[in-house]
Amino acid sequence: MPSFVIQSKCDGCKGQDKTACMYICPNDLMKLDKQRMKGFNQEPDQCWECYSCVKICPQQAIEVRAYADIVPMGGAVIPLRGSDSIMWTIQFRNGNVKRFKFPIRTTAEGSIDPYAGKPTADLSKLNDPGFFNLAASDLPKVGA
Repeated sequence: MPSFVIQSKCDGCKGQDKTACMYICPNDLMKLDKQRMKGFNQEPDQCWECYSCVKICPQQAIEVRAYADIVPMGGAVIPLRGSDSIMWTIQFRNGNVKRFKFPIRTTAEGSIDPYAGKPTADLSKLNDPGFFNLAASDLPKVGA
């Protein structure tokens, strides 16, 4: 189910041009209503339910509507973001409550080198036969 903003909790990230939910949404669905200074999901049917906006919201003003089988029965998923972790509170249909704590990062921001240990690309071979997945000797012979 899509994310939605609880308007009474949203402060529009205190009047900035871009809210935290706008910054983090991978599908660019979150927008800021400049008149009211409240965030909203402009296309709920396109929401991926990734919970990125829910986790980053400093006011805890965003929720993802749970599926119909748990909503009428009191189920809920609530994140609480700290400086180094997120505490997830899960309320099950039977009333049981579980909490899970996960670190936000395991490495310092900007410390990862994704290409470490990888060879640099040799663009001179880009048009060679079999560049993608076959050696030239494995290619079928034309006219044979």
